Amino acid sequence: MDPVARLQTLLLGDPLRYEALSAVAALDLPDCWIGAGFVRDAVWDHLHGYATRPPGGDVDILLFDPGTLDDSFERQVEQRLRSAIPALDWSVKNQARMHLRNGDDPYRSVAEAMRHWPETATAVAIRLDPAGGVEINSPFGLGDLFALRLRPTPAFRNAKRPVFDERVASKRWLERYKLLRLER
Repeated sequence: MDPVARLQTLLLGDPLRYEALSAVAALDLPDCWIGAGFVRDAVWDHLHGYATRPPGGDVDILLFDPGTLDDSFERQVEQRLRSAIPALDWSVKNQARMHLRNGDDPYRSVAEAMRHWPETATAVAIRLDPAGGVEINSPFGLGDLFALRLRPTPAFRNAKRPVFDERVASKRWLERYKLLRLER
């Protein structure tokens, strides 16, 4: 099975993740996705033979709306999602303003913003399409995610490399996922 079909099958078969995807889709926000650990950990757990687990940490909601740059909007969306599924720790970030925090040129979409994330395997986001299937946004592809390769994106290979290294250490991925291969 190809990586896209594998990811779709895995996420559609996880009732809590599907419920989260449905809650986000119901918001009908522009260029809106669930990404990062929500996807990555589900795949890595599966590849390590772990039982299906609820998302650990926060659930990253990414949207792109240049007309709504006030972070109070993000808090309002988080509250709506908490009302829908209180068991999840929602974190909403409008990628139209994240370039300011990251010291980058302005982004034009969620996909472009993800090109500035630290790890290729984390730069994957999903959403439900109108037919209820899973649409995938992965600017670096799914190869590293399914091959259990942990490597920096081009933006984090040089000057920002210490940030990548600190994330690997602080998140303890190599301890939690023994089959991961760290590529330098």
